[in-house]
Amino acid sequence: MSKRNDSSDDALSGESELIFWMGKYAAVLPRDRRYCRNHMWCQAQGERWRFGFTSFAVRLMQDVYFLDWYIREGDWVDSWQHIGHIETSKATADLFAPLAGRLVEINQALLQDPSPINLDGYGAGWLFAMSEVRGESWDAEQYKAFLEATWEETQRTLKGDINR
Repeated sequence: MSKRNDSSDDALSGESELIFWMGKYAAVLPRDRRYCRNHMWCQAQGERWRFGFTSFAVRLMQDVYFLDWYIREGDWVDSWQHIGHIETSKATADLFAPLAGRLVEINQALLQDPSPINLDGYGAGWLFAMSEVRGESWDAEQYKAFLEATWEETQRTLKGDINR
């Protein structure tokens, strides 16, 4: 796969990641992961895939206070299935599976203290792992293009001007 650096921001971020600028805030997009439409990343680890929130999602949510799962290890989940609930400083929201697959592990530590999501979202803040994963995911360049294409609408939604 050829590496593409479309802007000086990408060159500044190095070969291992891309940057999407959210105003003055940088959303870092490591290239060693895949990305899903619901702003979760996934990374292969042998036969399983680990999932977590992208830095874009974490920045929009701000501080995560509470996380609850409606699924159990061993369950099969379908893409966009309702799998949990999250409370943040910005909102309370339902969580949906980014892809289909068998849930093989939940990061139990986050149920007691979700702060790693805020502090180390691409590391200790991972959410769950799945095997037999099916569905569409994007590389970092494709995800960045998605963010760029939807950024204006995202800003309107955040400001409550969705009808403009």
